[in-house]
Amino acid sequence: MDDTFPDLGSLPDEELKAIIDRLTAEETEVSYRRRILHGQIDILRAELVSRLRLRHDEGGTVIHGSDVDRLTEILSGRVGGLRPVPDEEPAVPRDEGEDAPA
Repeated sequence: MDDTFPDLGSLPDEELKAIIDRLTAEETEVSYRRRILHGQIDILRAELVSRLRLRHDEGGTVIHGSDVDRLTEILSGRVGGLRPVPDEEPAVPRDEGEDAPA
């Protein structure tokens, strides 16, 4: 998909409708693929949990040092491509004329 956005003022109504239809269809495809991926992830996680429970019940180790190291990387935001989620929305500067919330 072309990431540039057309000059909307120069497009006729029919072309705008065509763009909306195309983007809506693309969004539907992406949404479907996302749901499929989430389903596959859920199945894999359920299998992993089942294996870990069995290992625990048999007296085996469930958590390893590498698991703790990986969790530390994730929580500190050092994982490539991932960033920690901020706790709050960034503060938006207020106009001087606006009243502060009570």
